[in-house]
Amino acid sequence: MSLFRKLFKSSSKSDGPRLEKMHEERSKYMPDEHTPPDERFTKNFIHNGGKFLYAVNPQEVQHNFDNILMENDWYESEVFCIDENLKDVFGGYNLSFGKKTSASFYLTTCESLVADNGSILVCSNQLKEMKLHDLPQNMVIYATTSQIVNNIGEGLRIIKTRNAGNIPTNITTIKHFELKEDEKDFLTYGSSTKNLYLLLLEDL
Repeated sequence: MSLFRKLFKSSSKSDGPRLEKMHEERSKYMPDEHTPPDERFTKNFIHNGGKFLYAVNPQEVQHNFDNILMENDWYESEVFCIDENLKDVFGGYNLSFGKKTSASFYLTTCESLVADNGSILVCSNQLKEMKLHDLPQNMVIYATTSQIVNNIGEGLRIIKTRNAGNIPTNITTIKHFELKEDEKDFLTYGSSTKNLYLLLLEDL
């Protein structure tokens, strides 16, 4: 049975006009109330221009990472990475972990994946005190499905809990992965557009 039929099978015929009216009154910019967070994130992330690679096990993660390197000719190139665990996970490709200024791409984790707008929440754990515009144009982010949250507020609460109640000073979201000319407005002013690949591992 389709997701839509599951959601609406309990509605009677008499509910039809009322449900249609409620749907019309909802803003087109508001997220779908019924769509699961993972589906909302995937849809919004891709709409933002992000490149999404899903894996069900660590072996598929390595395969997808290998495809990214092949697609961009990044074999034996310099990579900027401050996470020692990631250096171990992706250390088998003759990559050189060097300075951000000369790196082909930035390899990192994230705090949360925000379903409502398809953004990626990061903080000092990934950035230290750097700003997004200080980082390489190309980014590869490794995350898991358990990191998907409904909204930024939920992600901030998780950060606060992980850091014993102390919220890091450097918190931001990465949202613009492909900025089209007809989408430039005051909301995108000062944002840092990144060519971003997301390696997403299923862990639920």
